[in-house]
Amino acid sequence: MRVLLAYSGGLDTSYLLCRLCREGHEVVAVSVDTGGFDAAERELIATRARAMGAEEYRCIDARERVFRQHIAWLVKANVRRGGVYPLCVGAERVVQAQVVAEQARELGADAVCHGSTGAGNDQIRFDVAIRTLLPRARILTPIRDEGILRETSAAYLAEAGFPISAERRTYSVNQGLWGVTIGGKETHDAWAWLPEAAWPTTTAPASAPAGGEDVIVSFDAGDVVGGLATVEALNALGARHGVGRGMHLGDTILGIKGRVAFEAPAAAILLDAHRELEKLVLTRLQLTQKEVLGATYGAWLHEGLYFDPVMRDLEAFLASSQARVTGDVRVHVEQGRVEVHGVRSPWSLMDARVGTYGEANRLWSNEDARGFSNVYGLQGVLAERARLLRE
Repeated sequence: MRVLLAYSGGLDTSYLLCRLCREGHEVVAVSVDTGGFDAAERELIATRARAMGAEEYRCIDARERVFRQHIAWLVKANVRRGGVYPLCVGAERVVQAQVVAEQARELGADAVCHGSTGAGNDQIRFDVAIRTLLPRARILTPIRDEGILRETSAAYLAEAGFPISAERRTYSVNQGLWGVTIGGKETHDAWAWLPEAAWPTTTAPASAPAGGEDVIVSFDAGDVVGGLATVEALNALGARHGVGRGMHLGDTILGIKGRVAFEAPAAAILLDAHRELEKLVLTRLQLTQKEVLGATYGAWLHEGLYFDPVMRDLEAFLASSQARVTGDVRVHVEQGRVEVHGVRSPWSLMDARVGTYGEANRLWSNEDARGFSNVYGLQGVLAERARLLRE
């Protein structure tokens, strides 16, 4: 059987590669780079895959797709799950599953194999994407189906001559373009916080440069000017200043509570900047509806429902809402803080040519204001009178 394996190079997917090859299958191992690999790691993974018997190894650079297909929309929607988490992992898993499905179709694979366990969200994201894009494909998930433990995988690899330690790291770290997630003993305790040494990429806020740094980020119809390059540059800049750390507590797809720490410097800067620009150019009703539909979009993306047509409907709304979200935002980052210090746009609703604000204005008279004040909140006034009459 010709099998395409979603291959990360870690213990479980290495076990799967070795086992499938030893069972006589033709295996093509595919890694999808969504921002988490450096050159040395890519070379190590490729070498290991070939040594284990992969008929072919492919590493697909999908960073631009992650930005264009997901990050661009997450910014437009101002998505922070639970008000804090910018979806560092979920969107990238969708892209990884997409690429795997596309490669399987191109190569004429009989089956697709991934190494998800039965405990987390990723199994749902991979299964849904593959079933959607390759409805006739056979999906192999031995780690989940057979309940294979890491110790079992390590012993199998050692016996095959490819030893990989089964020792569990104190923290599980997943790195991608939109951020890093960290799991460990503190994330299993809702009262605990990560120790300083557990944050892998950001400078400790207290140790970041005093005085901070200013940066101007620009948007064109809601799109981040500079795209992928801007995200990567802001990740580096924000990390130097200890920006983007957080802890998210929420509901998993399977219905249990989960907690994860994250570092997302670019997200922290871009989401704050974009929201402030929207406040300048959008109406109150636009902002209200965007808050609801943006959160809905983020929730469904996180839960593996990217391919449902309703997501295209929501994207159409988001695209329309961004027509005037064009301008520059001046952001100050300092010792873990993100502060928006200024915003400007040709579509500003604070433009003096549109209206003046303060004690004097040109849009209404003082008599108009008195009349509005008399009728505003009238139902509340009447309700209170009715209550008093019945006491």
